[in-house]
Amino acid sequence: MSDTLVIPETHKTNRNLLMFLIPSLLGLFFFLAPLTYDGSFTFPLALMAKGVKAVLGDAVLPTVTGVICFSALGAIAASLVKPTFVTQSQLLTRLFVLTPTWLVIRSLGAIFTLLALHQIGPEIIWNGNTGGLVLNDLLPSLLVTFFLAGLLLPLLLNFGLLELLGTLLSKFMRPVFRLPGRAAIDCMSSWLGDGTVGVILTSKQYEDKKYTAREAAVVATMFSPVGISFSLVVLTQVGLANYFLPFYFSICLSGVVAAMVIQFLPPLSYKKDLYIDGSAPNRDDELVPAGKSTLGFGMDLALQRASKVKSLTHVAKEGVHNALDMVFGVLPVVMAIGTLGLVVAEATPLFSVLGAPFVPLLELLNVPDAAAAAETMLVGFTDMYLPSIIAASSVNADMTKFIVAALSVTQLIFMSETGSVILSSKVPINFLELVAIFLLRTLVTLPIIVVVAHAIF
Repeated sequence: MSDTLVIPETHKTNRNLLMFLIPSLLGLFFFLAPLTYDGSFTFPLALMAKGVKAVLGDAVLPTVTGVICFSALGAIAASLVKPTFVTQSQLLTRLFVLTPTWLVIRSLGAIFTLLALHQIGPEIIWNGNTGGLVLNDLLPSLLVTFFLAGLLLPLLLNFGLLELLGTLLSKFMRPVFRLPGRAAIDCMSSWLGDGTVGVILTSKQYEDKKYTAREAAVVATMFSPVGISFSLVVLTQVGLANYFLPFYFSICLSGVVAAMVIQFLPPLSYKKDLYIDGSAPNRDDELVPAGKSTLGFGMDLALQRASKVKSLTHVAKEGVHNALDMVFGVLPVVMAIGTLGLVVAEATPLFSVLGAPFVPLLELLNVPDAAAAAETMLVGFTDMYLPSIIAASSVNADMTKFIVAALSVTQLIFMSETGSVILSSKVPINFLELVAIFLLRTLVTLPIIVVVAHAIF
């Protein structure tokens, strides 16, 4: 066993213990504490976001528009002119100096936002089923959620919580999913809150060399499900809210199987087990030294991490940088890609044509209304809510509505939100790989959901 795993006793001070306990408990509370408010399930971060959104009121849409337009204009100026004050700032370079592809996407996001806000130009871009849906229903919540999550992420990342929980959970996560124990925290933050928060947490840890490229790709595409509250909204959309427990059981069961199976298939199996800088991981840091309990060693690592925090001001500054990364980097991408995906779904028969091969499969699985259900199989790639919206009006059988709703959640990658966030993050996955993973998740989770549905209906 390497001597580097021996934690010096000098780290075990009251100062370091408090530096670990107070911020970590606050982080657990904000991101993971389940609450009931106004008769519905939520969590503190979502409640805070709702409050901020209420305070902004009618100003929220102009604020979103201003942020996206400033992001695009800043990127155009910085990427083309590259002024000295930008190139000499690591933060400004990261925020505004883009490749041509991302510059076009960010610019499209600004154009679509202006068209949707003022309802001008081609109606297919700004109507309530395409750009209007993304701007009015999605971006205001993402703006406040990203800003607050960015500010608060250091509570989870910087004070030792992930070191402790990662050590405790590694004996389960490593043999079952080939992932470090800290991946469970990403999953929990998504499960109790929002999949986008899980993706951002994953990306941040990949940048900090806590995940390899393979691990980051697997966690982002297998362990960033939508939150419980969003799942309930989807099920309510098809009129089956009273089936929530078996519904969420089918999501969890199929999700676990998908995470165990799909990581061994391309494209995830092709991802290198190397850190972002190309260095190889040291698995010794997950091994508990002889004579140490798992809890004791996890606490040692947590206190060692807490001892490295010299200034809370620096931590706060990092939180602000996180928030700016999310707000300026992600919102325009969500608007651009989300709108384009919804336009394709709304204006073309593409997803109906692509869904046709699922008819024989659904008939083989003895799913009623197979033809109507097949039209929803792939449309969820654009937006999570579209399959349930379509099923509510075109599908008669409750069992099929249940299947469509559960599948739309387990597919996990939808371009109006999670997919766009993954593409705009540092997680090493491209668009075509996201398409392949979406199809694999569909094929793996569908039979499991159908089996559960047959047992219920």
